[in-house]
Amino acid sequence: MTLIVAVALALDASQASHFAQLALKCAQQEYPNKLDHTMNGPQEVLGPRALHPAFYGCYDWHSSVHGHWMLARLLRDFPQIPEAAQIRALFDEHFSTAAIAQEVTYFGQPNRRSFERTYGWAWLLKLSAELRAWDNPDARRWALALQPLAEVVARQFLVFLPKQTYPIRTGVHPNTAFSLSLVLDYPDEKLQALARERARTYFSGDRDAPISWEPGGEDFLSPLLEEAALMSRVLPAAEFRAWFAKFLPHLSLAPAIVADRTDPKIVHLDGLNLSRARCLFVLSKALKRPGLAGQAEQHAQASLPHIESGSYEGEHWLATFAVQMLGSR
Repeated sequence: MTLIVAVALALDASQASHFAQLALKCAQQEYPNKLDHTMNGPQEVLGPRALHPAFYGCYDWHSSVHGHWMLARLLRDFPQIPEAAQIRALFDEHFSTAAIAQEVTYFGQPNRRSFERTYGWAWLLKLSAELRAWDNPDARRWALALQPLAEVVARQFLVFLPKQTYPIRTGVHPNTAFSLSLVLDYPDEKLQALARERARTYFSGDRDAPISWEPGGEDFLSPLLEEAALMSRVLPAAEFRAWFAKFLPHLSLAPAIVADRTDPKIVHLDGLNLSRARCLFVLSKALKRPGLAGQAEQHAQASLPHIESGSYEGEHWLATFAVQMLGSR
């Protein structure tokens, strides 16, 4: 008989410290590393730290970016955690003028237009928004240093989104709905307006979503729940309820089964449970349906105990999804 121990679904200082340790462990760990790097010549056969002095750790660029977002959120909410000094030192190094200038240069080189589009872009804007919203002198300094890169990414969104005729509905990184949700948090009125227009254009006509098709075997996002959570922010309340009734008239989900947490794709399903939980909490509030919060808690409990699995495949990124989910609750 397996004993299942429930985990408290509230972020406290002890849990914040635990998550911070996971992020700090990999933020300066260069290898293993999965580069998204198109080389223009032999001079660009370089290691991750040379290419990305700000965001070289945590296995890949986007995981490093959202790991920094999580550390900023934890430090902002729990400034007295034991890891505070280490986080500040990391930010001083990674958000230096020189490091961010190199990141900006990378984006401007040939054959970089699709680099980290749009998942990494969206997390970069989320990180910038977090620092800019934090009333703290260090945060203002870090935000100012990061701003040149955020402006580059915001411009790329403004150029790309009008050309993206169709949304990407996959359950992994390119998912359009998830990225648009993060974009809505970035304080740029023009970009927010474009994100809202794109969401309506892409999704307002959707009906009878095939929820039984989920999950895919390597999903860490639910295409349908991410879309619904996004539309709950884009549409007025009454309009959203009417849209949702046609989009997902029947919503009942069981947590995904994670058969191997050492497999870098199968462990995505832990992320799916956490991101589903986040969306279900959001939808429970928007629709005033407490039963959805119950489903959210089931999903959260299925994966929260496994954030620290001892396997880098999950440890380098899952804590971010946990913090994001707990914040939505």
